[in-house]
Amino acid sequence: MSSQAPPPGTPATVAAPATAAPSDPAPAGAHTGTRMLAAVTHTAFFLLLGASMARFLLHHPGDPRTPWVIALGTALALLYVLGPAVGAAPTARRLIWLGVVVATWVVLVVLAPSFAWCAVPLFYTSLRTLPPRAAVVLVALLTALVVAAQLKLSPSFDPNLFLAPPAVAALATAVFVHMERQTRAQRTLIDDLLRTRRELAATERREGALAERQRVSMEIHDTLAQHLSSQQMLLQAADRTWDSDPATARAHVRTATDIAARGLAEARRLVHDLAPPELAGGGRLADALRALDAGPDIEVRFHLEGAPAPLPERAESALLRIAQGALANVREHSGARTAALTLSFLGDQVVLDVADDGHGITTPRAPRGPHGGAPDRGHGLPAIRARVRQLGGTLTLESTPGEGTVLSAAIPLEPVR
Repeated sequence: MSSQAPPPGTPATVAAPATAAPSDPAPAGAHTGTRMLAAVTHTAFFLLLGASMARFLLHHPGDPRTPWVIALGTALALLYVLGPAVGAAPTARRLIWLGVVVATWVVLVVLAPSFAWCAVPLFYTSLRTLPPRAAVVLVALLTALVVAAQLKLSPSFDPNLFLAPPAVAALATAVFVHMERQTRAQRTLIDDLLRTRRELAATERREGALAERQRVSMEIHDTLAQHLSSQQMLLQAADRTWDSDPATARAHVRTATDIAARGLAEARRLVHDLAPPELAGGGRLADALRALDAGPDIEVRFHLEGAPAPLPERAESALLRIAQGALANVREHSGARTAALTLSFLGDQVVLDVADDGHGITTPRAPRGPHGGAPDRGHGLPAIRARVRQLGGTLTLESTPGEGTVLSAAIPLEPVR
C-alpha cells in the first residue's frame, strides 16, 4: 500500500501558523481576523481527520482494528472540540487536556499510520501551550512519529517521506515563533504608545494648569490688586483731609467707590473669563487706555499716534493689561507726578509706551520693578514680559536715575508662526 496522506506544504499546513487558540486574547481590532484564521485551522484539522478516517476504512474493510480506530478518531474530534473550553493559557487543565489529546493521537497513529498528518494542528497547540523548549521537544517527538508512520505505509524507502515531515515541522515552528515575537512586539509597542499618550495628557494638563494659574495671577495683579491699592490710597487721603477739607475727602471716597465698582466688574469678568470690561461691547482700546489712572497724586496723559488698525481681541486685552500693570508700578515705585501712555500704530506693529517722570532705577540689580525704588513683588514686570512674549513681541525698559523710566512694548500685527 502506498501512502495517500496529504503532501507537505498543503494549504492546511500553511494555514495553521497564523491561528490563535479560540480563547487566546487578540489585540484590539484583530478579533475578526483571529476568528477567521481559527476557523480555517479547525476546518483543516477536521478535514485531515476525516480524510484519514476515510482512507483507513477504504483500504482496510473488515479490519478488526476498525472499531478502535473509529472510537479513537471520534474521541480525538471531541477532545479537539473541547479545547476552547479549557482556555489557551498554560494552566493545569490545559496541560492535562494537551496530554490526553497527544496520547489519543499517538494510539490512533499506532493503529492507523494514515492519521499521522493530523499532527500538524497539534504542533501549534503544543507551541502555544508549553514553554518554548518543552514545545520544541514535543514537536520533535511528534515529527519522529509522523516519519515512522509514513515509512511504515510506504512499500519502499522514500527519502521524501523521511525529509518532508521534519521540514514541515521546522517551517511551522519557525513561522509560529516569528509570529509570536511580532505579536509580543506589537503589544509592547501598543502599551508604550498608550503609556506615552497618558503621560502626554498628564503633562498637558499640568502645563495647562500652570499657564492658567499664571494667567489668573497676572489678571489679579493687573486689575484687582491695582484697584485695591488705589482704593487704599484714596481712603487714606480722605481720612487725612476729612476734618480740614470735607469736600475733597468726599470726592476721594466717591472715586474709591467708582474704583471698587470697576474692581467688582473685573472680578466678575475674571470668574467668567470674559474680555476686560473696558473693551466689552466693542469698546476701543484707545478709549480704554485714555480712561486709565494711576491714583489721585499722578496725572496720566494719553497720546495716540498713527492710524488705528483693528487688533485681535487677545492683543487689545494684553495691551490694556500691560498699561494697567505699568501704571501700578509707576504708582507704587516711581514717586512720579505724571505718566504718559502712548499707543503707536507703525504699520507692521503696535507699540505701547509708558513713561513717567519719577526717580528712575537707581540700583539696577536690587530692584525688581521697572521704576526703581522698592523691589517689585514678583508679578508686575514678569507679568508684563509674559504677556508680551505670548504675543511674540518685545519689551524694552529704559531708565535714567532721577529722570524717569520708559517702558515700551512692541507687538507685531501679523501673527507669529
